[in-house]
Amino acid sequence: MSTRWYPIFQKGNPQLRVYLPNFFMKLVRPDYKQPPNIVKFIVSNEMTNHDIRNYLEKIYKVKVADVRSNIVTGEFKTAGKENYIVKDDDYKTAYVTLPLGETFEFPKLISETIKEKEEKTLNDTQKSLKDIQKKFLEKNKNRHGLPGWYSI
Repeated sequence: MSTRWYPIFQKGNPQLRVYLPNFFMKLVRPDYKQPPNIVKFIVSNEMTNHDIRNYLEKIYKVKVADVRSNIVTGEFKTAGKENYIVKDDDYKTAYVTLPLGETFEFPKLISETIKEKEEKTLNDTQKSLKDIQKKFLEKNKNRHGLPGWYSI
């Protein structure tokens, strides 16, 4: 089942090899509010519930009470001038339940001060754009029927 290319065997001890799994698990925020002991992952489509449990227990040493997974079909979209149909890839989501007493919280990556600064700069730019728009409209208010680019 492995698709990895391992180095050719050479004589001598010890053989230094690290076998990594062919699967991936991506921690994501759940779409709806969940209890604090339920964690959502996007996992490889080939993984079973047993694989997910072993992955978390053996590699990350996380105790797992229950695993539930389902395959989400990709979204259909139209693209191009001919409006041909394109489908996104399917993916599997897994909801992992931790034992009682254990909880998981997403870390706060952005502090509140940085958020406030970003909001302030956003508000300042919006105000300046509104002022520019008002000046443009005042300059051309007596020129009905002419496009805005047709001015001095």
